[in-house]
Amino acid sequence: MKLIRKEVQFGKHLLTLETGEIAKQAFSVMVRMGDTMVLTAVTASKGVKPGQDFFPLTVDFVERSYAAGRIPGGFFKREARPSEKAILTSRLIDRAMRPLFPKGFYNEVQVVPTVLSADDEVDPDILGMIGASAALTLSGLPFQGPVGAARVGYKDGAFILNPSYQETAESDLNLVVAGTASSVLMVESEAKMLPESVMLDAVMFGHQAMQPVIEAILALAAEAGVQPWPWTPPQKDEALETAVRAVAEQPLNEAYSIPDKQARQDAVAQVRERVAHLAGENGERANEVQGLFSSVEKRIVRGRILDAQPRIDGRSTRQVRPITIRTGVLPRTHGSALFTRGETQAIVVTTLGTERDAQLIDALEGEFRDGFMLHYNFPPYCVGETGRMGATKRREIGHGRLAKRALAAVLPAKTAFPYTLRIVSEITESNGSSSMATVCGGSLALMDAGVPIKEPVAGIAMGLITDGGRFAVLSDILGDEDHLGDMDFKVAGTASGVTALQMDIKVLGITGQIMQAALEQAREGRVHILGEMAKALSAPREQMSDYAPRILTMRIHPDKIRDVIGKGGVTIRGITEQTGATIDIDDDGTVRIASVDRAAGEEARAMIERITSDIEVGMVYEGRVARLMDFGAFVTILPGRDGLLHISQISEERVERVSDKLAEGDVVRVKVLEVDKQGRIRLSMKALNEEAV
Repeated sequence: MKLIRKEVQFGKHLLTLETGEIAKQAFSVMVRMGDTMVLTAVTASKGVKPGQDFFPLTVDFVERSYAAGRIPGGFFKREARPSEKAILTSRLIDRAMRPLFPKGFYNEVQVVPTVLSADDEVDPDILGMIGASAALTLSGLPFQGPVGAARVGYKDGAFILNPSYQETAESDLNLVVAGTASSVLMVESEAKMLPESVMLDAVMFGHQAMQPVIEAILALAAEAGVQPWPWTPPQKDEALETAVRAVAEQPLNEAYSIPDKQARQDAVAQVRERVAHLAGENGERANEVQGLFSSVEKRIVRGRILDAQPRIDGRSTRQVRPITIRTGVLPRTHGSALFTRGETQAIVVTTLGTERDAQLIDALEGEFRDGFMLHYNFPPYCVGETGRMGATKRREIGHGRLAKRALAAVLPAKTAFPYTLRIVSEITESNGSSSMATVCGGSLALMDAGVPIKEPVAGIAMGLITDGGRFAVLSDILGDEDHLGDMDFKVAGTASGVTALQMDIKVLGITGQIMQAALEQAREGRVHILGEMAKALSAPREQMSDYAPRILTMRIHPDKIRDVIGKGGVTIRGITEQTGATIDIDDDGTVRIASVDRAAGEEARAMIERITSDIEVGMVYEGRVARLMDFGAFVTILPGRDGLLHISQISEERVERVSDKLAEGDVVRVKVLEVDKQGRIRLSMKALNEEAV
């Protein structure tokens, strides 16, 4: 196959798509923008595994350190488990591609985007999405794409297409949008409390900007000559469908009138057992029956909503479930909150730490420290099930990152509040929108810990039911409404504006009209939740927990840093051992002293002030005898600062041996007689005795 190349201007960069040269045993596309290059390969199984009843799409985004001219850290010096960024990018690509495969297609499909070159301007995640879309289009699979993708920034009232890392850091918005030529499929964003109108305009701006990329993919596929995959949709068995409906429809109607989740699930399970006999003696048609059973479920739940009937739990489309809140529930933590909304519940905990508690991130764009962590845990008991407890799952990483984005915009500046922050959300019950419960609980836990956040943050998950020209937007969706609906649209923000947004679609896309309606309804729900949160805790507590570290900040001249650290770190270790405080020093001379006991922190600060202050002739110090010599003694008057107390300056009387008057460890008062040009200090005890006389 010959090399085929397509180019398109995409923001300030030229986007290049190539196929036909590399990885020719798969369907592959090399995407380049700037000096960032991502090779995406797609493979698919020819057959379907026996009993397969779901679409096994896997996306594995691979980062290679050589791409940025770096050698991996760690003992083995080899890339091992994927980074959080790689996992999140895999999820991003999956969420954009999965809705475009037809129902009933169960062949295994694998998408592997690999970062081969990475510059300091272009994030490879957008290139991975575009490459996946192009490779899937070339494959001939029943993929109803292609999909385009774009990153959108916002600064000084203007949108930025595909901003650089630096521009993103300075932007009020970091939004990724994916879609087809006609509709938006997926949105992921964080924002600095922007109004809904700006968020909607950003999505539309990104969708419009990606259209040339979609055209380039179509042109690439046309020149490559795509061979359609030999697949036909499974034929419906109308007789079986009628039989399933006859057995299941009425009892399912009754089951979906039960508000309680566990009772409802039990009732649905009983109905499922009633139709099990239709699968045949050996269960050979079990998948078919299950698919038809799910169709009956969807028709019942969706039909009620579109006909303006009450939802499963009796609510209207705009109503939020009852909320109860308690703060300060865990006495030894720095801040905690128990947030319950309907049958979704989270215990969220905030812990304050020092600079050295920050997480070290080894990323393609370089190594850095992250001073804000949010970890989300979803144990199987929260949905009343058994399951394995082990490594963090991709879903937990994704939900945690969404909640982190929602809260990051309201955190205080490091200069004003120099703490490392860790939030942990333990989901103890789940029936829809546990990530948004984490946002609400996280905001409350931060305030309970005394973190001076700018404004409280709340989150809400919106759903969508569509049927032809009709649609209904649902506020605060249940798990069943998420499963049986067409959209999961999570919106988090303050009373001032949106801080995070995530949208996943199960249909072939939605219009700007639907997005606008969802954003407006989400704001209404968010304001209601913020009001309920304010009843429990309206502002950050003025006093931090007795168990939280106190951080004192001071500045010293950078030339004095070595004096505070001391040779081999002996001075700073001595301060820590004596006071129990931990000390961090920046290159600019900023010193942070952390201790649970404020008095210990003040003592450490006083010691540092003495070390960094200039020793003047005539000053009197209380020092400790460090070592004895034949000609005198060296006395430590400040940590790391020794002076010579000559034998002639010990006493007015003649001293034959230094050990007759002094021993190592003695505490003595001395006066500074001289500090020479080399910084050597000459001390005297005799001078103090003479002054006393």
